[in-house]
Amino acid sequence: MSITSRFNRLFAPDGKCFDVAVDHGFFGERAFLSGIENMHQVVQTLVDANPDAIQLSIGQAPILQNIPGKAKPSLVLRTDIANVYGKTLPAQLFSRMIHEPLEHAMRLDAACVVVNLFMLPNQPAVWEQCVQNIMALKPICERYGMPLMIEPLVMKDNASAGGYMVDGDIDKILPLVRQAIELGADVIKADPTDDVNEYHRVIEIASGKPVLVRGGGKVSDEEILQRTYDLMQQGAKGIVYGRNVIQHDNPSGMTRALMAVVHDNATPAAAIKHIEG
Repeated sequence: MSITSRFNRLFAPDGKCFDVAVDHGFFGERAFLSGIENMHQVVQTLVDANPDAIQLSIGQAPILQNIPGKAKPSLVLRTDIANVYGKTLPAQLFSRMIHEPLEHAMRLDAACVVVNLFMLPNQPAVWEQCVQNIMALKPICERYGMPLMIEPLVMKDNASAGGYMVDGDIDKILPLVRQAIELGADVIKADPTDDVNEYHRVIEIASGKPVLVRGGGKVSDEEILQRTYDLMQQGAKGIVYGRNVIQHDNPSGMTRALMAVVHDNATPAAAIKHIEG
């Protein structure tokens, strides 16, 4: 199977994608489990809402893939695990790739695999581990025609920020996104910039590869819909949101609202009716 055929499963015919990330339990943080305690229920709710893809770990992916029928979201498989998200960081940080990631991905019929590229303040060893993970993963992805999604993630200092926080500084995001491209990313999953109106520069630096925008922490309906609309206008090919969907009182409605923004160019005022109605 070629990368194009799997791209056609990941992206809708319009070339856009909404991937709902529910792989948060992989990272060992209690706060990340809010809204995803019952994964069978979460996955079924998302399947019913019908986003383009659902992002899961090797342990939870069978919940999606064991659901009967052809009409369900594609699987994006998380291939790495890290301990960098806590309010107080441990003495030794790591970002490690699972063993035989492509064997798992093929067995689970994934349409794409995803791996992190962390840039943490004063933690070059974690960045190096991520680079090593990507360099090991890329040739195997090429061999099996598996799209590689790289997640360049610039983080603020956990202690000063009171826990894991995204750094939206465009001067830090641009070189890390470009590095992900240089390492062989087929898809970029990047954070929004502090000034959303500058996001076209992230699209440009990605050299024609599709850019999907991370959602980050939960915000109001109005804010996430407006931000998503603005990012799509800047040239993003879609979004990868988790907590803004799974921690919502109406995850199905929020999924439909975001799908309308991504695929139908719906305004925030029009999209929010999917939640309210």
